Amino acid sequence: MHTRVGATVLALGLLAAPMAAQTAVPLDEISLPPGFQIEIYADSLINPRSMVRSPRGTLFVGTRAGARTLARGARPNQGRVYAVRDTDGDQRADETVMIAVGLNAPNGVAFHDGDLYVAEINRVLRFDDIESRLDDPPAPTVVSDAFPSDWMHGWKFIAFGPDGKLYVPVGAPCNVCDDSETTPIYSSIARLNPDGSDLEVFARGIRNSVGFDWHPTTGALWFTNNGRDMLGDETPPDTLHHAPRAGMHFGFPFCHGGDLADPEFGDRRSCSDFDPPAHKLGPHVASLGMRFYTGDMFPSSYRHRIFIAEHGSWNRSQDAGHTGFRITTIELDDDHRVIDYGVFASGWLRSDNEAWGRPVDVLVMPDGALLVSDDQSGVIYRISYDG
Repeated sequence: MHTRVGATVLALGLLAAPMAAQTAVPLDEISLPPGFQIEIYADSLINPRSMVRSPRGTLFVGTRAGARTLARGARPNQGRVYAVRDTDGDQRADETVMIAVGLNAPNGVAFHDGDLYVAEINRVLRFDDIESRLDDPPAPTVVSDAFPSDWMHGWKFIAFGPDGKLYVPVGAPCNVCDDSETTPIYSSIARLNPDGSDLEVFARGIRNSVGFDWHPTTGALWFTNNGRDMLGDETPPDTLHHAPRAGMHFGFPFCHGGDLADPEFGDRRSCSDFDPPAHKLGPHVASLGMRFYTGDMFPSSYRHRIFIAEHGSWNRSQDAGHTGFRITTIELDDDHRVIDYGVFASGWLRSDNEAWGRPVDVLVMPDGALLVSDDQSGVIYRISYDG
């Protein structure tokens, strides 16, 4: 892969070092349904996470490195945003442009009217007319700096909704706490206009969402949510939620998974006061990116299923074994109720309970293939079907 570094260097003011050669990724360990295959779409990336594709075919990729990881010894030129392109149409990226470095956990990327939006911990930036300026990226415009600066659950997935507004989650700044009175935007999914105006909370009671999408026919918001820690290996579950209207409250910090009262805050509110999850996912699977499948490549049974990237547990006990490290699917019935939750791709977690990769985000390509980012292996996979 040919790599070019954009001339504009942000925040830390340090030019990124050349990328190291990519270590071989054991794709033969990935298990998929019959007829599916997996290959590398892009490699030699550092911490690739959220993805968005422009109408002209550029894949923009955010990363999570920032002030906290720098303090722990990460290289000072991390906090990058990539532009990845397949210029010859062979279904593998052959060009990567680093359009920003040194940002504070620029996890979220969104594309709107030719402009790239990037979410740091406490602000949203905009790179105007970015695709015509990849070799010399412009200085970004600050769209909004109205978000908290807490690192914990501060990294963001962002996307534009059918209403033309930019949706921005704000996670709880803790494992479990109630800061909703002092800072109402915590534990929420907010939205704002593309110019940064009219910031408002769309949904509340959400501990940490790092992935959402809108149903292809109803236009309703669906999102993943990470459950709290320190209640044991098997509780609470991560959850999938359905938010067809503004103003819904999904229970955090008082209630988890729809029916589990929090030991510290549960006596303040009943679980029946809140909107329940659409489905309980696995415990501590770290459900992140999710997309409805809208392509035509996969068998028709996959049409409008939800694909979820489960990043994997970080503190589940060794005896219990880790969970996640896989791609799962959710099938809905005609009334948009969940009728199936199953594993689609697995193998990033070995039998010795050691993981060599961690899926973060999924993205449906125009040809119907599914891209999957892996922030541990530093690659983006392409899953296709030829059955």
